[in-house]
Order: sequence, then structure tokens, then C-alpha cells
Amino acid sequence: MEIRHLKYITEIMRHNSFTKAAEALHITQPTISKMIKNLENELNIEVFARDGKQIKLTNAGEAIVKHAGPILQLFDGMMTEINDLTYLHKGSIRIGLPPMAGSRFFPEVLKRFQEQYPGISIKMVEDGARKIEESLSDGTLDVGVVLGPVDEEMFDTFRLVEDRLKVIMHPAHKLAQRSQIELVDLAHERFILFSSDFALHDRIINECRAIGYDPHIVYESSQWDFIGEMVGADLGIAMLPDTICRVLDPDKLRAVSLVNPIIPWELVMAWRKEGYLSLAAREWIAFTKKIFNERV
Repeated sequence: MEIRHLKYITEIMRHNSFTKAAEALHITQPTISKMIKNLENELNIEVFARDGKQIKLTNAGEAIVKHAGPILQLFDGMMTEINDLTYLHKGSIRIGLPPMAGSRFFPEVLKRFQEQYPGISIKMVEDGARKIEESLSDGTLDVGVVLGPVDEEMFDTFRLVEDRLKVIMHPAHKLAQRSQIELVDLAHERFILFSSDFALHDRIINECRAIGYDPHIVYESSQWDFIGEMVGADLGIAMLPDTICRVLDPDKLRAVSLVNPIIPWELVMAWRKEGYLSLAAREWIAFTKKIFNERV
């Protein structure tokens, strides 16, 4: 058994597809199938139960997947540390960015970082803050931008942005001319939320439940600009950080301050306390911290 066998099996289960796993690994589907078959012959076991098109693990396959994650994490850490010792200021970083943070705050940061460290390659993963936090926990990402607060026992962090949510609505909405809106005023509104991979999804729902109602959710999206367009089409109301509201078209929607309660939106850069952090990742953390401190 080789490291690549563990990578292949893990990717197959991650994508629930031999074909998609092969694409992610930049190999052909016959190659990945042949490698799995060779492994099964070597160990005299079956890794996958052949059940039509559905991919299921055998008991032996489950045992392999159970141990594959920690082994691959240790292997990646070893290779990263070796590369650091060999190539100063070279290597790669896996960074997770939520859509709002990526588009609003990081294009210029990324440009300046690449100008200063042209030897470091960056793999960008755009996802919701909750999914990014999970990926940081399992070692899939090195650093990521998440919604604070986070588990301080698991992660080190520094603050990037401190903001608060506003309510956005169509200009003709009955509440659009108010200077402030209380959360209770929205009890009978149609809500447009971020999808469940985003920390704001549950945060807004929980805040509504805390004052006695479940929000009526009509749409969910992973893109803040599309949420803005749906609100502009009078399909419902939404909540976005003030920083984002400032770039929306005021002719298409209104942004009104939310009070009682105020819902904070704090972005932090996070990375695991445990495990090896590459030199490239440490450079990224120091670089972005300096830039965001300058912006305060």
C-alpha cells in the first residue's frame, strides 16, 4: 500500500465518484480504477462494494478510510516541513475565504503578497465560514477567514474586520423609510438567507428564535451579490454587513440599521494551534496581519 492509494480512496469517498475523484487528482478514470484494483489484489480484500452505480465501502474499506485522514495529514505536514527547510519563502498555502470577505477585502492583499513572495503559490477555496472552519479542523486548509468568535482552544486568530448587520429591502417596502428596524418587526417577512454552510445562516435563525419566532425562509444562496439582486427584485428581505451594503445599488434597495438586537459580524483569520504550520503560511499570516492593522 502506498500514500497515493490512501489519497485515491479518500478522494473517491469525498466526491462519491471515481470520475470526479480522477478529475480532482488530475489522472484518468481508468488509472484510478486500476490502482484500486491493484491494491485490492495486493491486500486480498475488496475496498468498495460493487452495488450498481452507488459507491459503498466494505468493512476493509471503512478501516482504510478511518486511518487514511490522520496518515495523509502527517504525510503532508512532513513534506511541508521538508520543503520549508529546503526552499525558504517557497511552497504553497491553502487558504479558505468566504465570498463576502474574498471579493471585498482580499484582491489587493493577494496582489501585494504575490508581488513580495512570487515563489509561494496559493490555492484558494471559496466557501462558507462554517465549512472553512471544518476544513481548518481536519487539516484540509492551512489558514482561513471565518466568522468570530471561534473555539480558542483549537484555533489561533487575529481580527480582520468588525462590523454589524443591516436589513436590506426593496425601496418600496413598508419599512424602507425607517432609520432603524428591530428584529421583531421582521417576524412576518420573507427572509433570504445565506445557505447552511455559512455561519450567518444559523446566527440569524437563532436570533429570531430567541425573540419568539422562526423566520420564514423563501430563498438561500451562497452569493451575497445574488442575494442583493433578489432583494432588489422584491422577493424578500435579507441581512448583510454594513461594509457590503455600502457597495449595493441604492436605487434598487435600501439598507436600514438593525437594532434590538444588534447582530455583530466579525471576521477573523484563523489557523489550528496544533500541527505544523508551514513557513509560507506563517508569512501569509504575518503579512495580512500587518496590512489589516494598517487599515484600522
